[in-house]
Amino acid sequence: MRTPARILIVEDHRILREGLRSLLTTGREFEVVGEAQDGLAAIRSVERCHPDLVLMDLSMPKMDGLDAIGEIKRRVPDIKVLVLTVHKAEEYIYQSLSAGADGYLLKDATYDELKMAIATVLDGKPYISPSISGKLVEAFLQGSKSVPAVRSADTLTTRERQVVKLIAEGYKNKDIAGLLCISIKTVEKHRANVMRKLDLHNASAITAYALEQGIIDT
Repeated sequence: MRTPARILIVEDHRILREGLRSLLTTGREFEVVGEAQDGLAAIRSVERCHPDLVLMDLSMPKMDGLDAIGEIKRRVPDIKVLVLTVHKAEEYIYQSLSAGADGYLLKDATYDELKMAIATVLDGKPYISPSISGKLVEAFLQGSKSVPAVRSADTLTTRERQVVKLIAEGYKNKDIAGLLCISIKTVEKHRANVMRKLDLHNASAITAYALEQGIIDT
C-alpha cells in the first residue's frame, strides 16, 4: 500500500483549515500532519512535522505566504509547496513561483482539482490552475516578460519586509523580537533601515505604506 502524502495546511482562517483537513482526510491518499495560521508558524511546523507538501495561503498575518515560501525553500529545498489562494493577478503568480512555489491553485477549485494539483506537484511537475495558465501564456506571447511587483519595496530585505508587516499589524519592538527570534536591538536596526530607505518617520506612516503596498490587508 502506498504511504499517504504528508500535508501541512497553512491558512489563517480556521474554518477553511478545518474544511481542508476534512476533505484531505476522506481517503487514504493524504495525511494532514499539521496546520499553521501564518507564515512564521508554517516555518516552525515544517521543521517539526516534516511534511511532503505545504498547502500555502498567501495573505496571512505576521508573515505572508510569499516570504514563508522563500524561507521554507531555503531551509528545506526539496519540500513541495502548492499555493492555494484567491489571488488571480499575474504579479502574485510570478512572485510565488519566483519564491519557489511548485504550484498555484485558486480557492474556487474543486476537490478533484485540488487532489490532481497535489499529485502533480508531488510528482515533481509544476501545476497552475487552468483558469489562469492561459493568461500567463497570452502575456508571454504578447511580450510581457517583466515580472510585475506585488510591492514597490524592492529596496527592503526579506527581514525588513517582515518587520514592516508586524509594525503595521500593531506589534511593538519587543513583540516583534519574540516573533522573529531576534534581539530588540536588531528589530530597532531593521526599523531604522526601513524608515531611512522609505523616508517614513513613524509607525503610522509605516502602517499607511503597508496598506498602500498590499503588505497587510485593509
